[in-house]
Amino acid sequence: MSGIIRGRFAPSPSGRLHLGNMASSLLAWLDARSLGGEIIFRLEDLDPERSYMDYAELMAGDLRWLGLDWDAGWPENAGFSQGERTEYYRAAFDELESRGLIYRCWCSRAERLAASAPHPGEAHPGSCRCRSLSAPELAERLHGKRPPAYKAAVPDETVTIIDGHLGKYKQNLAREGGDFIVRRSDGVFAYQLAVSVDDALMGVTRVVRAEDLLSSAPRQKWLIETLGMTAPDYAHAPLLTAPDGRKLSKRDGDLNMAELRERYTPEELCGRLAYLCGLIDRPEPVKASELVAGFSWSKVPRGEIDISGVF
Repeated sequence: MSGIIRGRFAPSPSGRLHLGNMASSLLAWLDARSLGGEIIFRLEDLDPERSYMDYAELMAGDLRWLGLDWDAGWPENAGFSQGERTEYYRAAFDELESRGLIYRCWCSRAERLAASAPHPGEAHPGSCRCRSLSAPELAERLHGKRPPAYKAAVPDETVTIIDGHLGKYKQNLAREGGDFIVRRSDGVFAYQLAVSVDDALMGVTRVVRAEDLLSSAPRQKWLIETLGMTAPDYAHAPLLTAPDGRKLSKRDGDLNMAELRERYTPEELCGRLAYLCGLIDRPEPVKASELVAGFSWSKVPRGEIDISGVF
């Protein structure tokens, strides 16, 4: 893998792609292609209750429709669906557990959210009470009916990333991020572990995604490097927002690709996205391939982008 620049598309097949997804995908594609790199397509279908292959096929079709291709991945190649990769997550989990970096957690979701803001002076800032249970307390929970989740016990140290778009970003893992789930109580390996393992093992060197995932980058870098692998470079794209300030969401169905493909040609939609992202001066039709030569992160605005007047 040495010397290969490799980006990735990594959608979750829980709904139709929306305008914000397409903007981030366009930037991810341009970032890799402008550097002469590859793109892979990975399907993030960890949660079987929220993953639908019909959506996965529509996502792949929507990316191709916009002119965004990839060099390897789902559905053409085996091993690019997270549902196929449990053995890799289990191996990483076992390695962390053998080093004492994982503990059981019986907290409910509400309790985890309530404890998510670390307080100064805590012995284990950002951790939950389950990290320091006494032997009798642990035995009591182990004999109960409620299965535990498993959390990574992060160190009290600061991880720095140099974001390709936003610049230096620092996070103290314990005091700002806190311990996080790596396997759910139902046995499903969690997002942070799976994404970290996949990016490292697939040789991904460039991760471009929306800015709402910026806070995940330090913990993913820590996980990857703790497992003895090389973390990718990160660049976080601006969020597109509706006129009322809401972030566009699959759940809300905001400007999803079913609607957009009825209203625009691929070149028209690409041109409007490129305009919002600062890559061209006017929202005029353009092919994605025509944007590669002039792509630069310096053109892309920081902060949220209001789509009013363009969509």
